[in-house]
Amino acid sequence: MNRALILEAINELQRRKLRTGLTLLGMIFGVAAIVAMLAVGEGSRREALRLVAELGLDNVIIESKNIDDKRLKDIRTRSLGLSAADADAALAVVPGAKAVALKKEIKVDQLVNGSNVVPARAFAVSDSYAELGGLQIGQGRWLSPSDDASLAPVCVIGPRLAHQLFGDKNPVGERIKLNHAWLEVVGVLANRALSKSEFEGVKLGLDDERLFVPWQTGRARFHFTALENEVDSMSLRLDGQTPPDIAARVLQNLIEQRHAGTDDTNLIVPMGLYRQNQQTQRIFTIVMSSIAAVSLLVGGIGIMNIMLANVLERRREIGLKRALGARRRDVIEQFLAEALVIAFSGALLGVVLGAIAAYSIAALAGWSVAWSPVSLFIAVSACVAVGLGFGVFPARQAAALDPIAALRTDG
Repeated sequence: MNRALILEAINELQRRKLRTGLTLLGMIFGVAAIVAMLAVGEGSRREALRLVAELGLDNVIIESKNIDDKRLKDIRTRSLGLSAADADAALAVVPGAKAVALKKEIKVDQLVNGSNVVPARAFAVSDSYAELGGLQIGQGRWLSPSDDASLAPVCVIGPRLAHQLFGDKNPVGERIKLNHAWLEVVGVLANRALSKSEFEGVKLGLDDERLFVPWQTGRARFHFTALENEVDSMSLRLDGQTPPDIAARVLQNLIEQRHAGTDDTNLIVPMGLYRQNQQTQRIFTIVMSSIAAVSLLVGGIGIMNIMLANVLERRREIGLKRALGARRRDVIEQFLAEALVIAFSGALLGVVLGAIAAYSIAALAGWSVAWSPVSLFIAVSACVAVGLGFGVFPARQAAALDPIAALRTDG
């Protein structure tokens, strides 16, 4: 289809601006719906992947349940709760297990830097916690095995907590007081603020406001009650080859055996949470795609209507062209060029409207937006395909006109 034919189609459509504009609306809204849906869907997928990465896609996590004291006393007659021994057993038994990280929350009575007292949450963690939890160091270093072995009074703090305690000053090497114990700050985490505090009902760590001490340091220097679990949560890193659901079943059975069948832990499989989220996302995409497809069909019907109306109005023009030697193919190409111009114009305007809609939805609902060249290509291609598809019948009708009968038409 040459440039001259496209320019002729544009000039012809400009003569009927109102009719052309009304026809464009169906295509515009159809493409806008597709673009907005794909942008929000892609943004949701990437956000879900980022959030579940906080838990570790290759991790399987066991958490101690929150149980009231009355029930806990009864449970302790059969199970001592989650422990470091459970972690050692998991490493030895669970297929594909490479590493394990332990975490235990320390009750914070006060966290002080000079006269500055700030609220915070503190945890005793094993040295592998940063790697398995995807933590990055912004300043200084992470806790080392030697810190753990020597019960070193050191800590790593989150960036927001560092700012609350020290302002713009470099915290590394400074001392803070957690409850009764003085700790030296050896590192500050890199900022990785999350958009949500939970994913699929599972709480995520807001590490920018937390303090971490070595596992043995926390156990030795801070007070814990007799009924407490030794470990609040245990993350088991897999080798990437073993399916997480298989490892999770083995781990669940192991914990049940070691805890005498007591239901005192929760099992979390981040990969399973991600799949569950994506299944919900697929349903959302199917519903929105159906709505967008209806809009495009309405737009396609509009193109067919305007093309049929054009055929009726331009019978004499068509008859004259045929009488002067134009082939049926030339007539078909002329009308298909007009359908193509309408569809492509609607697609471009729809992309702009879809982008505006996507960012508006993101601003109002707090969702993420992400763009993929493939998604934009799909939206534009679908619009053009529908436009051309619905333009074929009017074009063939025009080409089938008898030149003599068309020339006798009034108007």
